[in-house]
Amino acid sequence: MLRLLIPTGSGYTWVEHRPPTPFPDEFLWADLFEPTVEEEKALESLLTVDVPTRDEMKEIETSNRLYEENGAVYMTATVGSKLDSQMPESSPITFILTNDRLITNRYVDPTPVARFMNHVERSPIACTSSATLLAGLLEAFTERIADLLERVQSELDSVSLTIFPRSGNGAASNRDLHAMIQKVGLDGDLISKARESLVSFQRLLMYLQQTTTVTLSQDQRGRFKSTLRDVQSLSDHATFLGSKVQFLLDAVLGLINLEQNNIIKIFSVAAVMFLPPTLVASIYGMNFHFMPELDKHWGYPMALVAMVVSAIVPYIYFRRKGWL
Repeated sequence: MLRLLIPTGSGYTWVEHRPPTPFPDEFLWADLFEPTVEEEKALESLLTVDVPTRDEMKEIETSNRLYEENGAVYMTATVGSKLDSQMPESSPITFILTNDRLITNRYVDPTPVARFMNHVERSPIACTSSATLLAGLLEAFTERIADLLERVQSELDSVSLTIFPRSGNGAASNRDLHAMIQKVGLDGDLISKARESLVSFQRLLMYLQQTTTVTLSQDQRGRFKSTLRDVQSLSDHATFLGSKVQFLLDAVLGLINLEQNNIIKIFSVAAVMFLPPTLVASIYGMNFHFMPELDKHWGYPMALVAMVVSAIVPYIYFRRKGWL
């Protein structure tokens, strides 16, 4: 699908363009979403740009992601999508910036893009130039990542309170601990995707400020520089959250091991406690003919008392040692 942001009498609006229909005389932003070959060729022919293919967008070399060609700046960044679902994804988006137009090429529909596309229709001030559009779009991505990290931090704080309960709160059960491992693991995956996006945006913004192909005003450079500072601070915060995820995973695994060790200790102590009574019962169960106690009336009670005493003595010993 190819959508164009065209000016109207009071602002801007989105229209869907279907080749070979002629392009409108003016448009500021061309958004390619899962484009067909015809849509790519039509836009390339009109603007003399080379829209990267899906496979080219996946390449991770910096030279293939950030470059200038034919008066346009090509920038590919990795962004997160479906971040509110159980299956978050990371996918590339290409931004092609010229002096008078912005082109986006994408095969995912992340929330910041949809929100910003709606925003530009309501706020014409965001559409003063192609660079202003790009600045607003990058700010939208940055705000989305910030919201994601805030949510993850809140979830990790909740898990931390459950693992290390304050006074008056009970310890987490073994079932809860297994659920926490899954929760912390999902948060760790979100953090890794956020860090991947932040690294790609940091490279993009640093490259954009050094370019001379596109003319940027002082205000636009200031916005890109401010966004770069935000990206760097969020990257540091994501690193901190990654360390916290590792700490919580280690803590949960440690508690599970402690719980398993306690269970094994109970079985071990029980086995040792019942070993002496078993020995006494085995001795008097050998059925030899010459066993004097078998002919006595007190023989059976004596054997029972010996079995009980032989179980109590190890129990008292273990209690004094602090093993129970």
